[in-house]
Amino acid sequence: MNKKPTVAILGATGAVGQEFIRLIEERRFPYGQLKLLASFRSAGKKMTVGGTEYTIEEARPESFEGVDIGLFAGGSVSKELAPEAVKRGCVVIDNSSAFRMDPDVPLVVPEVNPEDISWHKGIIANPNCSTIIMLMALKPIHDLSHIKDIVVSTYQAVSGAGKEGIDELREETEAYLKGEEMVARILPSKSLPKHYPIAFNVIPHIDKFMENGYSKEEMKMVNETHKIFHDDTIAVAPTTVRVPVFRSHSEAIRVETERELDIEAVRKAIESFPGARVQDDPAEMAYPMPLYTSEKYDVYVGRIRKDLYNPKAINLWVTGDQIRKGAALNALQIAEYMIAHGMV
Repeated sequence: MNKKPTVAILGATGAVGQEFIRLIEERRFPYGQLKLLASFRSAGKKMTVGGTEYTIEEARPESFEGVDIGLFAGGSVSKELAPEAVKRGCVVIDNSSAFRMDPDVPLVVPEVNPEDISWHKGIIANPNCSTIIMLMALKPIHDLSHIKDIVVSTYQAVSGAGKEGIDELREETEAYLKGEEMVARILPSKSLPKHYPIAFNVIPHIDKFMENGYSKEEMKMVNETHKIFHDDTIAVAPTTVRVPVFRSHSEAIRVETERELDIEAVRKAIESFPGARVQDDPAEMAYPMPLYTSEKYDVYVGRIRKDLYNPKAINLWVTGDQIRKGAALNALQIAEYMIAHGMV
């Protein structure tokens, strides 16, 4: 298209919506007009983006008239409004789980499988945050030798539960340090009947448990890895855990490849992969940590080492900002790719 696109942000007042706005300003995203949409509770509030004041509108189907790109921050409203936006000619990049496993919807990490963007039918799904961060580290390894097996344990920040999760950790920490009772309302999931404090705690439970004993969050990592890599033969064994960290998810990963790989070749492949950065010097105590990877674009990889028992297996430690690359940045990069390639 010759003109700059009209962009709508759905969920503009939430954690991911706010990150969309920050990134649009930081990256000088080339929009022509901008709409900020939210629930009726936020309608009428004012927000400033790029020096211009906007009034937040209540999100309705007609809100997407004349909109070229819809950046959906996530939530149950996606299922209702995404098809309505598509009917009106809008391309939706959705951060919810509503469409990820729909066979007619591409599931995209732009550095990993950008070619899938081309076959969209109006909706492009953003993968789960833990999947994005993992595959940013594993794709360069997969390019060296086909991955057969993945064992991953996540250390997921409360930002994965949105602004409410961030607020809960802060409030519980303050209460604990004052000697007051910690009140848990959100975690491990708002939809569950029982909640546990996350401050000074670790919860091995994110989302609902399935009949197979794995949580929905864990099965997302399995199913989304298969879809993005176009290979359901890869064995994925995940354990997803919530930890008392505000931003940036971390993951301990053991990956087995078809053939034995040289560790230095792996380091070089990751370092040269767009959006990944190696931080791996144990002698100097240099390794990725969430405190220092928050607010960063890249996914950081360290502790890269051979498995002790299997010469074809490698262990590594990965950390990336959940709200940025794990959510808003990935979606915005999809939009940037589409604009750069004349797809919208």
